[in-house]
Amino acid sequence: MPVIKDIDETQAPLLDHLIELRARLVRAFMALGVAFAVCLYFAKDILAFLVQPLLDAGQSTLIYTKLYGQFFVELKVALFAAFFIAFPVIANQLWQFIAPGLYAKEKKAFLPFLLATPILFTAGGALAYYVVMPTAFHWFLGFQGTPGGVKIEALPNSEDYLGLVMQFILAFGLSFLLPLLLLLLNTAGIVSRAQLVAARRYVIVLVFVIAAIATPPDVISQLMLAIPLLLLFEGALLVMRFTEKRRLAEAASDNAEAEEPQSAS
Repeated sequence: MPVIKDIDETQAPLLDHLIELRARLVRAFMALGVAFAVCLYFAKDILAFLVQPLLDAGQSTLIYTKLYGQFFVELKVALFAAFFIAFPVIANQLWQFIAPGLYAKEKKAFLPFLLATPILFTAGGALAYYVVMPTAFHWFLGFQGTPGGVKIEALPNSEDYLGLVMQFILAFGLSFLLPLLLLLLNTAGIVSRAQLVAARRYVIVLVFVIAAIATPPDVISQLMLAIPLLLLFEGALLVMRFTEKRRLAEAASDNAEAEEPQSAS
């Protein structure tokens, strides 16, 4: 019965991993739940922060057409903010689960990407909040007027506005992680800098496609996403240039150290 014995021996480690995964998920959800409760209490203050770009664009009125509409808006606001607050705990639990299965060299290579993720996401969200949204909202509100004597006035819905804000922040935040993904693929040896340089024209087209899908259908928002993404892509290529040179130098050094004992013998 050797086969059955081998299977039985592997059940305990697998069960241990599943128990640990459950514990990590419970901690992550508990952190999200606590953050959600706190953010729900301050939901109106958070919403006041999110509507500031609209105020800066000259619009001071939001409406809701369903009696329960604003209640769900505040729930979404609280959940949206809670995820950002709880993300360090969630990322730490993810890292604590993955790290034991990595070699020391792999940990050293992967950890900078984990640390850079919230920084780049925050940078993308900040660009959307402080630059793109006020500009786009000002442009959208410019269509108000009285053509032919008929008054056209913007009365944005609070639910629609929150959805648009979340779309902007998530689109810019996640898009700013694209160069990080390329660097991770390069570190893993899946893609090389030479391959990305050769595919630059296709990357440019892909960036504009992502910008067109992720942002509202106006050229200003699309350009404000596409241009930083192209700059980040070129920055990623520059980083790859130095990292690939360093890896080649380390490989040459390791080969030289391996040849020294052979020549001595």
